[in-house]
Amino acid sequence: CSSLAIGTTTGYRLFSLSSVEQLDQVHESNEIPDVYIVERLFSSSLVVVVSHAKPQQMNVYHFKKGTEICNYSYSSKILSIRLNRQRLVVCLEESIYIHNIKDMKLLKTIMDTPLNTTGLCALSINHANSYLAYPGSATSGEIALYDGNTLKTACTIPAHDGPLAALAFNSTGSKLASASEKGTVIRVFSIPGGQKLYEFRRGMKRYVNISSLVFSMDSQFLCASSNTETVHIFKLEHLTDSRPEEPPTWSGYMGKMFQAATNYLPAQVSGMMSQDRAFATVRLNISGQRNICALSTIQKLPRLLVTTSDGHLYIYNLDPQDGGECVLIKNHSLLGSGKMEENKENDLQPPVPQSYAATVARQSTVPSTSTMPGYSEDGGALRGEVIPEHEFATGPVCLDDENEFPPVSI
Repeated sequence: CSSLAIGTTTGYRLFSLSSVEQLDQVHESNEIPDVYIVERLFSSSLVVVVSHAKPQQMNVYHFKKGTEICNYSYSSKILSIRLNRQRLVVCLEESIYIHNIKDMKLLKTIMDTPLNTTGLCALSINHANSYLAYPGSATSGEIALYDGNTLKTACTIPAHDGPLAALAFNSTGSKLASASEKGTVIRVFSIPGGQKLYEFRRGMKRYVNISSLVFSMDSQFLCASSNTETVHIFKLEHLTDSRPEEPPTWSGYMGKMFQAATNYLPAQVSGMMSQDRAFATVRLNISGQRNICALSTIQKLPRLLVTTSDGHLYIYNLDPQDGGECVLIKNHSLLGSGKMEENKENDLQPPVPQSYAATVARQSTVPSTSTMPGYSEDGGALRGEVIPEHEFATGPVCLDDENEFPPVSI
């Protein structure tokens, strides 16, 4: 979550997300039109591009040198591409191809996968395990888990009743989140065992299309966005452990009554009543548009980033202690000259003393990270959990700028 890649009718653009106020364009290419897939390998110069002009061809570039590393053609349209420092995965409607990213050789072809019209798949960014998840059925919410390193099937997870709509690994590859086409329930499973760890209810009033599902780098939060105007952020904690003593309020009393009642209810009903609600939310100014979300640490503070298909990037502050409504602090235009747009709604926000969101929304100085456990300047990952990005296996595709971030703007 340190850079943003967008495909356009004229080519593609890469942006650095190291600052809230300024959006730095790292690279722009207009050589290939109608780009609908652009995947960058972390902060390196390796980028994979697929165009509507040649939807069956994958092009791999070293964009700083302006050279093409290789290109591969497949039997049908490429629907999605995922990559980490060991594997490059190409997903078609009924097959998946796994390449060794060191030399781009094809290692495995998973043939006759269930019909996957959206190219839904997820790859762990932690190349120590390289787990791959994809739909195990076209009619039910079964997840097929595959080990991209050993090239063997790990397990099958019966995640939902209906077909899958979203999948996402956490940064270490130890957890997998999923949502079905109904979009009402989001579940988190342990990897590689497949045990259910958490279950979150996004809403009960209406079915929605989950368009984005993402963990924070420290795995404390899980964000879900859809075709509605609301973005939900859930906290991965067991409430009984984190809040052992509740104040004697009416709501607390009723909560205990409901909890006691679940012992006498059928499992399906009691499970629904014990769902965790959203820890934090965002209400977008738009609905019905496809959007992608990210939970990132920018300038040492946790942020929620929302990119919409009309070419805007919205940056919100996330209160990691109290949650609640996230505060919009910046709106950038991605399709213009790369310059920022002032968010005039900030001036309409009433000041709320002693509120975390109000405190940091206009803050010019960076507070100490000690007030936010689990977050650090290097992207929020807890030390020791993620293999450093510079430990890239040697081989023909050796990038000489692995530690250059943010890259020099051009």
